[in-house]
Amino acid sequence: MPDVICLRPLEDFANEGVTLPEALNIRALEPESQELAEAMRSAEALVMPAVGPALETGLFAGSAIRLVQVTGAGIDRLDGAALAGLGIAVASIPGRSALAVAEYVVATVSTLLRFLPGSTAAIRAGDYVDIRGRMIRCGLNQLAGLTVGVVGFGIIGQATARQCSELGAKVIFCDPAIESGDGVELGELLARADIVTLHVPLQDGTRGLIGAAEIGLMNPGAILVNAARGGIVDEAALAEALEAGRIGGAVVDVYSTEPPAPDNPLLTLSAVAAQRLILTPHIAGVTRQAWASLFAEAWNNVARVLLQGEPACHVTNGVAA
Repeated sequence: MPDVICLRPLEDFANEGVTLPEALNIRALEPESQELAEAMRSAEALVMPAVGPALETGLFAGSAIRLVQVTGAGIDRLDGAALAGLGIAVASIPGRSALAVAEYVVATVSTLLRFLPGSTAAIRAGDYVDIRGRMIRCGLNQLAGLTVGVVGFGIIGQATARQCSELGAKVIFCDPAIESGDGVELGELLARADIVTLHVPLQDGTRGLIGAAEIGLMNPGAILVNAARGGIVDEAALAEALEAGRIGGAVVDVYSTEPPAPDNPLLTLSAVAAQRLILTPHIAGVTRQAWASLFAEAWNNVARVLLQGEPACHVTNGVAA
């Protein structure tokens, strides 16, 4: 039976109704486990979450691993090129959380457009009349009639665009990876959009993609959503813009370091600025439905390689497992 190491608890799969291949000898270990390096000497595949600390390439040197299967779309925990040099394929599961992320974007943006953060506390404090008056004076919005700018027009970006469009928003997009006359330049998108939502991977070309200069191009009432990866947005620049009222609001699901450090500028905003910010713990794509699909396809891919002798699907670094 081929040995497989899994860096997430096996009950995660059982909880979502995913049955693991019985013909594989699967062992769950923690990434920091002292047993991991030794176990990798005989294991042929490693299954790991997309979210978490980076795995050093040296860990794979001298191992029997020929496939690293990520149970999500993000592969920034790994140096794919370095693993390719060791003959190790890296496979992901693209797009299976697309609907979950799109729903998250619509839900959180709608929450900010209606100025809902803080209203519960105000009503509980007896300020019903005051908070209602202030909300009405602010000018409540809905998505219909607004312009949504989607940065990154892959599977998740397109799903987000569809949901926003179905609710009556006008959608524009920017994606340098797509050769299409329908897209716009990033600067134009930032200047035109009422909502800017990011759906690009974390790569050299996207690290720091949205900084002070880019935020300065946005409309003062615009909302920025980062449900992609930490490091794409300059957190200090975003916090400064929120504090100064140069941006209407922001939704942040991902951080430069996770968990964010106590001195992260997004955690030290004034009470007024913080009401225009929604923070969530990297869960935009986490739903039971999305996880069930991701997990099932991940294990099907491992079985495809180790049990059926077929090439892995969705390889990201050009290596045939």
